[in-house]
Amino acid sequence: MERNGNPATKPVTTGSHIPAMNDVTFPRPVRFSVVVPCYNEKETLRESVGRLLAIQDDMLTLEVIVVDDCSRDNSLEIAREMAKEHPEIVVLAHEVNQGKGGALQTGFARATGEFVGVHDADLEYDPMDLRHLLVPLVDGRADAVLGSRYLNATGTRRVLYFYHTMINKGLTLLSNLFTDLDLTDMETCYKLYRRELIQSFDLKEKRFGIEPEMVSHLAHSGARVYERGISYSGRTYEEGKKIGWRDGVRALYCLFHYNAHRAPLPLQLLIYFFIGVAAALVNTVFFLALLPIMSTGLSAALAYIVAAGANYWLCIKILFRHKSRWSAPGELAVYGASVAALCALDVGITLALVGLGLSPLAAKLTATLIGFVLNFLARRTLVFPEKSRLNL
Repeated sequence: MERNGNPATKPVTTGSHIPAMNDVTFPRPVRFSVVVPCYNEKETLRESVGRLLAIQDDMLTLEVIVVDDCSRDNSLEIAREMAKEHPEIVVLAHEVNQGKGGALQTGFARATGEFVGVHDADLEYDPMDLRHLLVPLVDGRADAVLGSRYLNATGTRRVLYFYHTMINKGLTLLSNLFTDLDLTDMETCYKLYRRELIQSFDLKEKRFGIEPEMVSHLAHSGARVYERGISYSGRTYEEGKKIGWRDGVRALYCLFHYNAHRAPLPLQLLIYFFIGVAAALVNTVFFLALLPIMSTGLSAALAYIVAAGANYWLCIKILFRHKSRWSAPGELAVYGASVAALCALDVGITLALVGLGLSPLAAKLTATLIGFVLNFLARRTLVFPEKSRLNL
């Protein structure tokens, strides 16, 4: 590994890229749709798309879909000029900025090729690698192929941010834990799919959270997934890198939101433990706040109801799939019935323990611990029932 000090706005011109194209031949004609999300990339767009067009040959034709995400510079004008020069280029434009995820969703819906991939409008990735990534798709071995920056194809890469790399690898590890895939680079831009597969995904994320969301869909679909090393010349924030710490937090949320509902029972129980701790804190704080002005029983009941609301909100945001079996009203009715039953049990346990001589706080904490286990079982089996795809 060596340090590459060249700015990311300069093209990679090493001779190794020429053999990379010639080493890959396709046994039949292939039409490949490539979505290029673009936001304020006037400095690199023309060169990036030009390098992408250069991977074509007699057996590989491209449909390049440039999606301008309401750029504030003249990226859209540049894209339209290129479209006049190259009939392979289709230009779509958002009137309001939606984020990378929104641009990809627009492009995926428009794609008509046999296979669909993604290429950024900057110069961080080498489009020649796409030819290699297409091979398992063309020969029928794969439904999706991901290009990994950490299975390096050339043996060289630009050295940049240590913590950024560790966060990427940490998110990949957590993704693998949830999905039972053994990826090395979940956040990679280079993800290629059979068109029917990617267009079957009901994608929601509008920014960079679409990366873990797409991997979640891949895992849950049972698709055959391959990886291959690619070259990578990352750019600095001064050179135009856009992803930030908020996107890392969102990616973490997406990993839970799109995967936890199918996770194995032990992992779900661990996640619910933290949800239960948060709800228990709400329960206890409200109980102690109400105790000076209300009876012990009424304080326990009201505190329990407030905590149940917090628990439900966290469950549908992080752990379980909202409306997995019931309609929204039906789900709330089942949830309300379970809350009522467990609330009565909570109050009964609290009063019984106080009657046996425990302090109100000790009695409440004991009842809360028992309620934690019963609440998890009720949520998993009654309110949000869903069979996990993963093995326990």
